[in-house]
Amino acid sequence: MSGPLPTPGPTPGPASGPEQNPLRAYAAVTAAYWAFMLTDGALRMLVLLHFNGLGFSPVQLAWLFLLYEIAGIVTNLGAGWLAARFGLAATLYGGLGLQIGALVALAQLDPAWSVAASVVFVMAVQGVSGVAKDLAKMSSKSAVKLLAPVRNGGLFRWVAALTGSKNAVKGLGFFLGAALLGLAGFRPAVWGMAAVLAAVLLAVVVFLPAGLPGRMKSAERWSGWRSPDRRVNRLSLARLFLFGARDVWFVVGIPVYFHAVLSDGTADGRREAFFLVGGFMALWIIGYGAVQGLAPYLLGHRAQSKEDTLRKAVLWSGLLVPVPFGLALAAWLAAGPAPWLTATLAVGLLVFGVIFAVNSSVHSYLILAFGSAERITRDVGFYYMANASGRLIGTLLSGVSYQVGGLALTLATAGAMALASWIATRRI
Repeated sequence: MSGPLPTPGPTPGPASGPEQNPLRAYAAVTAAYWAFMLTDGALRMLVLLHFNGLGFSPVQLAWLFLLYEIAGIVTNLGAGWLAARFGLAATLYGGLGLQIGALVALAQLDPAWSVAASVVFVMAVQGVSGVAKDLAKMSSKSAVKLLAPVRNGGLFRWVAALTGSKNAVKGLGFFLGAALLGLAGFRPAVWGMAAVLAAVLLAVVVFLPAGLPGRMKSAERWSGWRSPDRRVNRLSLARLFLFGARDVWFVVGIPVYFHAVLSDGTADGRREAFFLVGGFMALWIIGYGAVQGLAPYLLGHRAQSKEDTLRKAVLWSGLLVPVPFGLALAAWLAAGPAPWLTATLAVGLLVFGVIFAVNSSVHSYLILAFGSAERITRDVGFYYMANASGRLIGTLLSGVSYQVGGLALTLATAGAMALASWIATRRI
């Protein structure tokens, strides 16, 4: 990679820092983010399938993830300010450390506890994990803005590579979580992930180059969380609805439906269904990550301005809208489980994933392109606060819509949120 690097901010690191070796810093940040997202994906699938097996309702399953998303909303605002005060390395280490603590705490879950006690405990642990996830995400994405070369579409390519590879790793985590639950059981799986992540944290502390940028002026105020750039704020609104459209079906509806269809009710059947559901969710996330990584080339970004990319963002946002509405119509016509419906859902959701991935990758580029280096942690934090808000709304609606109206209502709700994202994108 060649070309000048953007100014890292008012408080530069030492000469030996990443400003002199951006590839090493980028590799260290990416490795840490990979390790975190592997455990994040595995943990989500472990919790979902474990408690679904215990007989939790769709709404109860959604509750398990609500505090995770609420924590993300608060954390993204606070994380940007913390990084501005203390630097990106501190928030990255904090995210990894909190995830280890969450895994250790979850291993203490006692099957003898009541349903209410179990829900409250897992919600609290998931809340800590949500804080950890958004500390790690904000740190990694902000570091790319400060490290990437500015020529030849370098920023789009670097952020697409980080985001795409992260989602591929998270997809592997979905399969890993389902496999560990079927082979080792809930508690050994959680302890194993905590041990691996602890080793990764130690390695990152040792090998991350000194001087990772990100610290801003000491006068940086908490009140500056909302961007003065209207493009950032409107892009954040589009992001909210985009991720709401995904999580409406992704969190509860589709995994629970597929597990019910694929399991014959026996212990072996449930175990086999764990692998099939986990495998599909993993395939979806891995494919999503691969398309994200290719987005700069699919869109021909090297020859485009930000305005050209924004016009394509509007186009791809519109392409997403008919997919969930079409799947909702298929589910309504089927009026219940059917082999043709299961196949249609699998294919349709993969198409949704391709279009969604391009939208997500373009958003990730635009927020860094619109944001200024002087307040990038604040702009990225606000943007991912909106992202977490969309996931929170989608998570809640996933359980409620599936329990009230089944798969058809769940997918129709996803379509409505995709439509709202397209409208917001047009107003940027």
